[in-house]
Amino acid sequence: MSKAIVLDKALKQVSDIELPNKYAEIKEHNLYLYVKSYLASLRSNTAKAKNRGEVSGGGKKPWSQKGGGRARAGSITSPVFVGGGVAHGPQNNRNYNLKINKKQKRLALEYALEQKASLNKLYIVDSINIESGKTKEAHAMFKNLNERSTLFVTKSNTDSTFLAFRNLKHCYLIDIDEINAYLVATFRSVVIEKEAFEELIKGGK
Repeated sequence: MSKAIVLDKALKQVSDIELPNKYAEIKEHNLYLYVKSYLASLRSNTAKAKNRGEVSGGGKKPWSQKGGGRARAGSITSPVFVGGGVAHGPQNNRNYNLKINKKQKRLALEYALEQKASLNKLYIVDSINIESGKTKEAHAMFKNLNERSTLFVTKSNTDSTFLAFRNLKHCYLIDIDEINAYLVATFRSVVIEKEAFEELIKGGK
């Protein structure tokens, strides 16, 4: 059974919290489906090539139908001409969104949390609040964890805490309502406020 590590104010381990047994039974495929859907939703869908009807020009038949010894042609906008339209080119009306239901989203998040806990990379703290708003204090917290990258999850993200973490590399601060399986899986470690963690376990997210 995987456990989340509970840290004190000095970010030293004081205890641990067991994750629900059901988390260990979730299939990895749920995370795969969610990540695939999440990344698909980020596609800008701006690639666009003009077809023969959108290329300017081509009002006049380039040469006579017969007698020239060349293949017949009706317009210079044809894809066979340089500067003509593109045949089967990309169009910006494609929908890349992949549907995934709420239950699978939840299962994907629970699986991602389980994986972090199994690697001893899921931490619980009383508070992530930095009232001063100073980046050096946020950096000190991150440095004490000794992790390559960290996702910080709060119950109520204040402006001062946001400012403290805003310019830090390899750190990302979010509110509990913003957490998802992709973010949990992407970062090397996850630090969650105790109150936010309890809400998450109860299925509040």
